[in-house]
Amino acid sequence: MRALNEAAAEWTDDGQEISSLLGAVGERIRALRKERGLTIERLSELSGVSVGIVSQVERGKANPSFTTLAQLSHGLNIPVGRLFHVTEQASPVVRKKDRRRLDVHGLESDDGATFELLTPDLNGALEATWVQTPPGYDTSGTPYRHNGEEFGIVLSGCKDVFIDGVRHRLEAGDSIRYSSTIPHWYANPGDVDCHSIWVITPPTW
Repeated sequence: MRALNEAAAEWTDDGQEISSLLGAVGERIRALRKERGLTIERLSELSGVSVGIVSQVERGKANPSFTTLAQLSHGLNIPVGRLFHVTEQASPVVRKKDRRRLDVHGLESDDGATFELLTPDLNGALEATWVQTPPGYDTSGTPYRHNGEEFGIVLSGCKDVFIDGVRHRLEAGDSIRYSSTIPHWYANPGDVDCHSIWVITPPTW
């Protein structure tokens, strides 16, 4: 999925055009909500996003973070990519050189982490991502919580996975599975990059 700032890169830096993009995303959310017969209040309940924020996003009056978009998409039971009309690949094979680069979980973040989509699209029941995080990487400031389940395996380096505040240290070859509805975050406590593969169902990006 290309998050909001990546999609905005296809537009010019003119504030009015970026505002139009926010409006288009809001209209897409409103249309999908109405297709499902949901009120704003019900979408708020399903997504965990306040009624006021849902209303502002739908009217293009807010610049939502990735976390907010992910919560809304889960409330609508769709992958985030559908909010941007992402064109999916037809082939079931994803070549290394053709992996789709994903934005980090935080639209203004620049922490050196790399996320690449290993599945050919976000239309299926799951997504798989190649994750590379540098030493010191830490998402404790923005814990994640959403519908679904996650599985991860560390290929090299080490990764701390915190599930409801409990730390689970994974080293090369170690794997983990947990419910995404439980608050969770990640850190790289080592002195080298950590390479891992993460599988999430349903798709989050």
